[in-house]
Parts: sequence; C-alpha cells; structure tokens
Amino acid sequence: MQIVNSTSAPAAIGPYSQAIRTGNLLFASGQIPLDPETMKLVDDDIETQTRRVIENIKGLLSAESMTLANIVKNTVFLKDMNDFAAMNGIYTEMFGDHKPARSTIQVAKLPLDARVEIECVAEFPSS
Repeated sequence: MQIVNSTSAPAAIGPYSQAIRTGNLLFASGQIPLDPETMKLVDDDIETQTRRVIENIKGLLSAESMTLANIVKNTVFLKDMNDFAAMNGIYTEMFGDHKPARSTIQVAKLPLDARVEIECVAEFPSS
C-alpha cells in the first residue's frame, strides 16, 4: 500500500489519507467541495459544489499522472436527492463520454454540511 497526497486537492481533515494506491488501483477518499488553497467550502449551490469536488478529484489523480478517464467507479453522496439532476448535469459535462460505474446515495449529513461528496476508484493503465 502506498499513500498518495496532492497539494492540488484539499488536505485530509481527519485521520485518513487522500488516496491509497494498491496494485494497479487507486482508492480516493471522498472529496467535498473544499477549495484546496483556502480549505473553505465553495458557494452553497450544488453546481458549484459538484464542479469543485470533481476538480479536487482531478487534482488528486494528477499526482499519479492519471485523469478522470482512469476512474472505474464513483460513489456520489448527496445531502438532498432533489439535487440529483443539477449534480448530474455538471458530472456529465466534466466526464464527457467517459462513463464509469456509479452509485448515488442520499445521506443525512456530510462533512462541513457540504451538499455533495464523491469518492472514486481509478485504475492505472497497463504497462
């Protein structure tokens, strides 16, 4: 197991790693809409928060020379399932033609009262 850290994604705010690489897989901890420079939540609207979360994931993946195209599975946690369509619009825009497996779950509360959190599993390209 190898711990992966990136300054292009928010630092861990608890006793966990930003991501773990094991074999040819990268398991990224859930990203919330924190600005990595200020460590503050971005605006409260779901579109802005979703975009920031995916940018954070991109920043984390870039530490290992990966992109969103390497993601094989996403889990999306929403504070309110009524935000699904708006979240999905930004998600579709940012992922383009790449369509990893995905689950979306409504939860009672997210860290720092965020509206969205996304965790992912990515695969390193075969050598």
